[in-house]
Amino acid sequence: MSETNSKQEIVINKKHGGFGVSEDAILWMRDNGCDEAEAVALPGERYDDGEGPIAGTRSSFGRNLSRDNPILVECVRRLGCRAFGDHAELKVVEIPADVKWEIEEYDGKEWVAEKHRTWD
Repeated sequence: MSETNSKQEIVINKKHGGFGVSEDAILWMRDNGCDEAEAVALPGERYDDGEGPIAGTRSSFGRNLSRDNPILVECVRRLGCRAFGDHAELKVVEIPADVKWEIEEYDGKEWVAEKHRTWD
């Protein structure tokens, strides 16, 4: 396996409060071809269904972004703290490429965990 294919990169929030990206991050991702960022309605924009305009806070932007989206990963690397939502401190975590993963959290502080079988 080549070095570029031996890992996955995932964005998580390292601070209590919850994942979110800034308006600057959404605009940067849109400018760099991220379809998921196109679907995020910013304050003053209308939702896809024409409703709006919306009022919102930075902390709510991007909660539904795929955390392994390469454009999100690059955005966090390039913008640094300018990519953070109001209650977020974003970090790129690298894990082996063959790991099935999920994000777990406590009070908004997140970590990447290997998926396991779970019963309730």
